[in-house]
Amino acid sequence: MIFCTLIIALIVALYSLSTGELRIPLFKIPAILMHGKGSIEFTILNTIRLPRIIFGFAIGGALSLAGVILQGVYRNPLVEPYTLGISGGAAIGVAISIVFGLHLTQGINILPVSGFAGALTTTFLVYMLSLKQGKLLIHKMILMGVMISFIASSLMMFLLATTKAENLHNIIFWIMGSLDESNSGLIYLSVIISVLCLIASYLFIQPLNALRLGEEKARHLGINTDVAIKLLFLISSLLTGLCVSVAGIIGFVGLIIPQLVRLMIGNDFRILLLISFITGGGFLVFCDTIARTIISPNELPIGVITGMLGGIVFVVVLTRTKSISKLAG
Repeated sequence: MIFCTLIIALIVALYSLSTGELRIPLFKIPAILMHGKGSIEFTILNTIRLPRIIFGFAIGGALSLAGVILQGVYRNPLVEPYTLGISGGAAIGVAISIVFGLHLTQGINILPVSGFAGALTTTFLVYMLSLKQGKLLIHKMILMGVMISFIASSLMMFLLATTKAENLHNIIFWIMGSLDESNSGLIYLSVIISVLCLIASYLFIQPLNALRLGEEKARHLGINTDVAIKLLFLISSLLTGLCVSVAGIIGFVGLIIPQLVRLMIGNDFRILLLISFITGGGFLVFCDTIARTIISPNELPIGVITGMLGGIVFVVVLTRTKSISKLAG
């Protein structure tokens, strides 16, 4: 199954590499990359499409991995990386930077920094408000995350209603998400962090599989659930904060992909984590290819495509599935 998933992801990457305003035949790509330096095709492949594909796999894989971890911890198929208010906090951080013109005085890199700071602030608030006598209450955490999301949405509407007209486009376009990242350092950072978090998540396979039975039964099996849940929450928050801060709010990937993968292969986290990561990356790259070509030379926000395509695919799969019990993990 892992091999098949890798093959499909490779096909998606090759399709994305050859597709665009300037179509490049697949059989010419190796020669262009090796001997075509200086040509327009080489520039497009090497500086635009290839980094964008790598970036898409990192962000899609990270969102999907965060989703599958959170759904496993909470045993709730409706939990996604943005449920805990992390996206709202990141959006507020970026919006404040744009409103106060920090991106003009401090450089464009202040936006991902501000977004990540906002995401971390929200994560800290949700975590602290969900503690009771030093114990983390995961069901309370969901409620706190939802409430903080509402507060963040209200603050965002306030900023949009009171800011200058020229700031509206920047804020709204960022909110809708994009993989158009020109900073290679942020791309490499996204890849490194997402892969490291994938490796770290494999240290918690036993706790994740045990938590499917509930916290109480997991404790009876010798799992320190309090520590495991806190660390898994930290990994998921880091992944989500990274994705939102560098690519904006890209919905549905962390919600739909883990559920579809679970329907296909079951609930064993030994393969669920890796396949969700690969599938999420491939799905986001495919959506990005559609977003940048469907109304070429203009580009749609990728969040529009992930929401429409992901929602349609999931509804079709769900209506043709006899049982949804697998979704609960």
